[in-house]
Amino acid sequence: MKKEAPAISAITPTIDHLLAQPDIERLLSRAKVSLADTIALTASIAQIPAPTGAEAERAAFVAQEMRAIGLADVQTDSVGNAIGRRPGNGNGPTVMIAAHTDTVFPAETDLTVRRTTERISGPGVGDNSLGVAAMLAAARLLTTLNVTTAGDVLFVADVGEEGLGDLRGMRAAVSTHRDHLGAVVAVEGHNLGRVTHRAVGSRRYRITVQGPGGHSWGNYGRPNAIHILAKLITDLVALPIPSTPKTSLSVGTIEGGVSVNTIAPTASTLVDLRSISQANLERLAAQVERAVRSVHIGDVQVTADILGDRPAGDLPADAPIVRTCMETLRALGIPPTLDASSTDANVPIGLGIPAVCIGIAEGGNAHRLEEFIRIATIPKGLQQLLLLILALGGYDAT
Repeated sequence: MKKEAPAISAITPTIDHLLAQPDIERLLSRAKVSLADTIALTASIAQIPAPTGAEAERAAFVAQEMRAIGLADVQTDSVGNAIGRRPGNGNGPTVMIAAHTDTVFPAETDLTVRRTTERISGPGVGDNSLGVAAMLAAARLLTTLNVTTAGDVLFVADVGEEGLGDLRGMRAAVSTHRDHLGAVVAVEGHNLGRVTHRAVGSRRYRITVQGPGGHSWGNYGRPNAIHILAKLITDLVALPIPSTPKTSLSVGTIEGGVSVNTIAPTASTLVDLRSISQANLERLAAQVERAVRSVHIGDVQVTADILGDRPAGDLPADAPIVRTCMETLRALGIPPTLDASSTDANVPIGLGIPAVCIGIAEGGNAHRLEEFIRIATIPKGLQQLLLLILALGGYDAT
């Protein structure tokens, strides 16, 4: 009969206990020394184009790094995730460390990375090249110093986190390893000190209006797709939106029409619904779909296609994984901030698996060409990640 691994809370050593171990002291010291290598790796990753849906080249680079580190079972799965495993001693649950490889920038973007004494800057350096580099650096340090955990540690460079990627990489990774997972830590380059334990869910629609069209004068009176869409948008933004738990509806884009003197035959809009509450999200989505179905005008068709559906969820602030994150940050002299956001952690949180999203460094201008990271803050972010891996994975001092 298969032996079941204990729950995370049953094997998690205190942060104070970890910090008292000579092996851990050496490990954290090496995290400081490895800063130059971590920055160089961040720059190498950032200069490989990886728009959402086209992450293959970056994933191949990461998989090569995983093999060089000596991780076991390195593979690129069916959706494009690069995955490597660091075996534990078999006495604990598996911990997944995940950092997304995709960026918001088109493939043709100039990805030059620049460095000063204080900053590293360039498109995607923090979101999420540093996150991926920190994950690899942590795996390398643990392997180099032969630090053992009770459970396996899965390192996942996942795809599809940004935009309309719909978290497909994390969905696949969690689905594959769900039966063995005790905890998941999603890693982002930005926002050192943040502990995201509340998952902001989203439902995204493309709403399209199609009609007969025609000449603005000769066919005046025919239904105009733009007019109909404008009225529908007005109805949507007038829907009652709950404020607690916070819920939102936003119209992000509008497009359509042919020319100034043409009755528009088509028009479409992208609509983003969000909430911390899955129930609120479902109710709002149902209202939007009813509004779409209520349009009955001549030869006009109105459709709403779901483009993305991220689960919402709320992990209590006193959950063991959240408390461990906060204790880790305080031990490193960093005030923790509890946070709600839409991250890779949405997937496990939505499934009831203990999960958080953390940041590695301070920085700014995320999703902008002039994105940057403050170099001096990286070592503590890497130390934080190492301590979390050992706490959640069950440090084995034998």
